[in-house]
Amino acid sequence: MSHSPLPLGTIDLDPDADAPLYRQLYDALRDAILEGRLPAGARLPSSRVLAGDLNVARNTVLTAFEQLTAEGYLETTVGAGTRIAASLPDHLLEIAKGASAKRQKAKSAADPLSKRGQSLSKLQRLPVGYERGIARAFTHGLPAIDLFPMTLWSRILARRARDRSTGHFGYETSAGNKALREVIAAHVGAARGVVCTPEQVIVTTGAQAALMLAAQMMVDPMDRVWLEDPGYLGARGAFIGAGADIVPVPVDDEGINVEEGRKRAPTPRLIYVTPSHQFPLGVTLSLQRRLELLEFARSANAWILEDDYDSEYRYTGRPLASLQGLDRADRVLYMGTFAKTLFPALRVGYLIVPENLIDAFRTAIRLTGHIAPAAVQAALADFMSEGHYGTHVRRMRAIYAERRLCLINAAERDLDPWMEISPGDGGMQMVAYLRNGLDDKMIAARANEANIHLSALSTYSLEPNSKSGLYLGFAAIPEPQIAKATRRFSDLLNSVPMSRKVRSRN
Repeated sequence: MSHSPLPLGTIDLDPDADAPLYRQLYDALRDAILEGRLPAGARLPSSRVLAGDLNVARNTVLTAFEQLTAEGYLETTVGAGTRIAASLPDHLLEIAKGASAKRQKAKSAADPLSKRGQSLSKLQRLPVGYERGIARAFTHGLPAIDLFPMTLWSRILARRARDRSTGHFGYETSAGNKALREVIAAHVGAARGVVCTPEQVIVTTGAQAALMLAAQMMVDPMDRVWLEDPGYLGARGAFIGAGADIVPVPVDDEGINVEEGRKRAPTPRLIYVTPSHQFPLGVTLSLQRRLELLEFARSANAWILEDDYDSEYRYTGRPLASLQGLDRADRVLYMGTFAKTLFPALRVGYLIVPENLIDAFRTAIRLTGHIAPAAVQAALADFMSEGHYGTHVRRMRAIYAERRLCLINAAERDLDPWMEISPGDGGMQMVAYLRNGLDDKMIAARANEANIHLSALSTYSLEPNSKSGLYLGFAAIPEPQIAKATRRFSDLLNSVPMSRKVRSRN
C-alpha cells in the first residue's frame, strides 16, 4: 500500500520557536487527523523518510509518533508500519466535532454570495435524484446514448489521439479546429439555411458555454434582455450571471409574443429565443413572427440569440429556415450543440457570430477556457465529414418518431383523465397540460419520489402561468419502458386527491 500524502505544505517547524520541534510536529499531525486531512487507516511514511522530508532529526519524528500512538491517534504494527487509527476514541471524536463546528461557524461568518451568485444557486435545473446519462421515464434532454455507435467513435477518436503530427497536444486555436468549423458551417447551411463562413463559427464546450460567452460579450449589467416565458433555465442563468435585467415575454401558439415584448421593453439589448422548438412548450415560431422579430431587432438595434438546440428532430411538416438565415441586418447570433444528436458528455457546441464580431469572440473564448479538447474536435470533424453524423441522426430521427408516437398513445390510454398531451412537431420531449387544476410541482415531486422523472412546467416560468403542466422526455426511453411507466404514473395519479389544486402564485 502506498504512503498517505502528508500535508507537508502546512507543517511549518520553527527551530527558534518556544515549543520543541517534536511538539510542533505532534500538533501539526494531530490537527490533520482531527480535520480529516489524514484519513483513518492511512499509512504514514517511515520515521526516517519523514525526518528527511522535514529536515529534522529522526528522534524528533519518533518522539512525535510515540506521543500520538499513546493517545490513540496512530497504530503501529510490526511489518506494516504506522497508520492513522482506524477508529478514534470518543473523546477524540468530540474534539473533531468541536473543530468542525468552529470551521462551520467561520464559514457562516464569511461574506455571503454575491446577489448574482445567490440567484444562480436557486436555479435547480434537475429534479432531486436525477442522474445524467441514466435513462428513466420520462427523463428529458437526453438522447439514446445506448444506440450511439461508440465503437466507431472510439476508433476515430483513438486515431486522432495517436496523431502527433497535427498539433493536438498543444493549445487549440481559440475559434476551434478548422476542419470542424468547415463541416459545421456546411451542415447548418444545408440543414438549417444558416448563411455563414467557417470563420464565423466559434467552437465551445457545449451549449451552456456558448450561452455564457454570448451573454458576457453582448450584455452589460442592467441591460434589458427578453427571455421567453416559460423558458430555458440555462439561458436565465447565463443572463443572471451577466447582471442583465431579465424581461419575461410570454409564448403562445406562434412562439414568442413580439408585440407584448415591445410593450414591456421597447429597447432591449438582446432577445433570447428557441424558434425551431420552443423550450419547454414545443411550439414553432411562425414565419410571420420571425419576420416581425427580425424587423423589431433591426429597428431597436437589438441582438437576437437563436438557440437551435434540437432542430434535427422534426416529425411533421417541413422546418422553417433559421432566423439567422432570414436575417439581413447581421443582428442574429446562432448557437447549436451536439449534446442532443450525439451524447452530452462530448461537450462540444458552437456559436455562429456576425463577421464584425469574429475577432472579439475569438479573443474572449480563450480567456474563458471553454475550448473543447483538440483531439475531440478533430475526431468530430472526421465523424461528420465521413458521413457518420448524418447516418446516425437519420436513424435516431426514425427511432425517436416511434417512441414519440408510443408516448402519445400510452398517455392517451393511461393518463387522459389527468392531462392533455401537446406533442409539438419535433424535439425529444413534450408537454402534458394537467386537468382539474392539479399542482404541477406537487405532481412532479410525487412522481420523482416514485422514480418517474418529470419536471413541472411552472418551474420554467418567471411569471404566474395559467397552465399547469409536466415535461416528459421520450428519446432515451425504449417503448416497453414508456408503456410501463405511463401505467405506473396512472396508478400514482389515482392516489392524488383531486382537491390538490394549483396553489396561488400571486
